[in-house]
Amino acid sequence: MTAIAGLVIGVLLGALGGGGSILAVPALVYLGGLTFTEATAISLVAVGVSAVVSSVSHARRGNVRVGVAAAFVAAGAVASWAGKEVHTHLDDDLLMLLFSGLILVAAHRMLTACPSCTRAGEEAAGESVVDGSISVGWLLVAGMGVGFLTGLFGVGGGFVIVPVLTLALGFNMAKAIGTSLLIVAGNSLVALLIRGFDTVEWDLAMPFVIAMLIGSVVGARIAPKLPPTASLRAFASVLVAVAIANGAASAIALAR
Repeated sequence: MTAIAGLVIGVLLGALGGGGSILAVPALVYLGGLTFTEATAISLVAVGVSAVVSSVSHARRGNVRVGVAAAFVAAGAVASWAGKEVHTHLDDDLLMLLFSGLILVAAHRMLTACPSCTRAGEEAAGESVVDGSISVGWLLVAGMGVGFLTGLFGVGGGFVIVPVLTLALGFNMAKAIGTSLLIVAGNSLVALLIRGFDTVEWDLAMPFVIAMLIGSVVGARIAPKLPPTASLRAFASVLVAVAIANGAASAIALAR
């Protein structure tokens, strides 16, 4: 079942260019029967690998700023450790309830504040550049915030990184997305180093990651045939539905 989940998430990643990885944790918990901690460890591997693979094509087009990515990851390193420490002290059901809230935030940002966090959103929004109205200090704060989320939930945080890069540094969307992928890869590696690679169930992680990569190739072929705005709204609706279902199940479990 984990391989099937990886395939589906890979198709979403390939078709939309982002966002699909946030479904990795609930998919691994409910379809793979893993604990939240086990699922987030595998999610870090999956998110990191997919980000590295995706960033290669962006780097070839000159859309990756390595220095900015390194600064962002460095800012989030300590916060990632803090996120991991908080993770170890919280109940799995509470973590899933909080994670459901994060999914809702991601869905909201895809439709409003950050529609360009996905390939579909980038095509729908165009290549507009927002003026640099946020200070570099906020860039460091955002780096710490994303690092904390990565350590706590095992997510990449692209829905936070992309708007920060456009607002703080005036990146166009292509450069922001390309750089964010390298940041996601770096944050995932840092979080795995902090947790320890022995916390990953590799016999489950490898089939999941391989299936996800295959799915991303399929999704990339489907992408040109999808209407950007409609597909973005449909995916956001799926995220909302998953968040509500996860949140309800977690709340019921906590109430027992």
